[in-house]
Amino acid sequence: MTAARCYNWMRPGVIAMSEVVSLRYKMLLVDDEPDACRLLKPFLEKAGHTVLTSNSGREALLAALDSQPDIVIADVQMPGMDGFELCRRLRADRRTAAIPLVLVSGSSKAEVDQLEGFHLGADDYVLKPFVPSLLLAKVEAVLRRYATAAEVEEVLKADGAVLDVQARTVKLGKNRVSLTRKEFDLLTLFLRKRGRVLTSKFLLESVWGYDLADYNNPHTVTVHLSSLRQKLGPRLGRRIVTVPGSGYRFEAEDGGR
Repeated sequence: MTAARCYNWMRPGVIAMSEVVSLRYKMLLVDDEPDACRLLKPFLEKAGHTVLTSNSGREALLAALDSQPDIVIADVQMPGMDGFELCRRLRADRRTAAIPLVLVSGSSKAEVDQLEGFHLGADDYVLKPFVPSLLLAKVEAVLRRYATAAEVEEVLKADGAVLDVQARTVKLGKNRVSLTRKEFDLLTLFLRKRGRVLTSKFLLESVWGYDLADYNNPHTVTVHLSSLRQKLGPRLGRRIVTVPGSGYRFEAEDGGR
């Protein structure tokens, strides 16, 4: 079955793009068929999302670590590392364990495969052939669930510091810390993803919103982190550690677990 037939673009009743209400997310699309990625990538981009693509499970693992996508959409039937193994590896690594994952499959063992996918930690499962707008709706529903769970935590705490996400304030004890917008966004991101290594590329995309094809200068991150560490003081500032060759990590009080 060709990629075009698998994704069934011309099925009657497809939801119009104007009917799909979406926020901007970074998605990692994984499929060993280049045609499948070429068909789905522009559709998801038209919905306002940034879409990265990988053509193998191993390539996707590296991309997930490097770019820290908001969600992974992976085909199950891939040679070498299939979608199930990719799911297992992502969930086993604390740096990627919290990334939402949607599996896509055209297997004749649909029910068995779905159960296996959910058992391994997939957040949803889409069967081929499907209408692309259905995949988009399912992906955005998963992202909304994660976003809602994150919004409940309006106050983040670490080592005597209290960060109020809504008020955009940071206090160390009774003293308020004056941070720039980017410094505040950096600290919020580190606290939400504490224990996980965040690459300079990920920080440039997430905090500055840069398109890495146009701008990819890690010095921007280095300068802002130096200022942030200084403002947080030695006790809290040292928890933002540099991981040589990888990026940066905010170490939790128990050593990062």
